[in-house]
Order: sequence, then structure tokens, then C-alpha cells
Amino acid sequence: MADTEALRVWFQSVDVDQSGSINVTELQEALAAGNLRFSQSMVAQMIRMYDRDQNGTMSFEEFVNLHKFLSLVQNAFTASSRGSGVLGLSEMHKSFDHKRTGQFRLDDFISICIYLQSARNLFDAFDTTRQGRITLDFNQFVYCGGNLRM
Repeated sequence: MADTEALRVWFQSVDVDQSGSINVTELQEALAAGNLRFSQSMVAQMIRMYDRDQNGTMSFEEFVNLHKFLSLVQNAFTASSRGSGVLGLSEMHKSFDHKRTGQFRLDDFISICIYLQSARNLFDAFDTTRQGRITLDFNQFVYCGGNLRM
């Protein structure tokens, strides 16, 4: 429970309007306080991934779920980078190296994981028979392209 209380304090500290939910800007500030810097579009994607009530903001419970995901990804990154804090191109595909440094930091790795989880969520929405295969018409394809951004 101590972790949950610490998360609640963190959540409330960025909920500047005291609404009980945080928007893209507030979540971006919360993540920056944890030394994770993301574009507003990536933070908006995070909210869409965990916004169960689809109101465009993140409740505390949704924030806790995002935190769990980020913790899992951080642990995977630490294991993959062997404690160096970066991944080389041999470990990752070039298209995700936005800064073109040839290395990936934790925030880059999280961005990739969010992209993949979002792609999985979209796929699952169309895979109603759970056979691991979908057929899309053009409108559905455009919808997926519009909802899956990096």
C-alpha cells in the first residue's frame, strides 16, 4: 500500500486543477518529474491506452495501471541494456531512433512499447474471433492508421 500512497501523492501534485483526473499536460509533467520526457502526442497515446472511461483524461486508477505498465517496461529495458542505460542499434530498429543517436534511452524504449501495445489493442478490437488474424476494409485500415501514431 505504501507504493499506492506514494503514487496518489505524485498524482495529486500534478492534478493542478484538483479535478481528480489529469490531462495530457499534467501527465507529461508527472512523467518529466520521474525523468521521462515524451512528446505531447506520445503522452496522449498513453492516456488513450489506459483511459477506460474514454473521457480523454486519466483518473488515479488509470494512472496506477499506466505506472504498472511503465514499471514492467523499465525493468525489461534495464535487463536488455545490461545496466548501461542505452540500447544500441543492434537491439532496436532504426525507425524508433528519433534523435538519430544510434542509441535508445528508457523513454525511447517506452515509446516503442506503447506503440506496440496500442497496435495490439487495435488488432484485438478487430480480432473478434480471437484467431490471430483480421481482415480490414479500406475505411477500417484508415481508422487504424489514424489511431496508431508514433
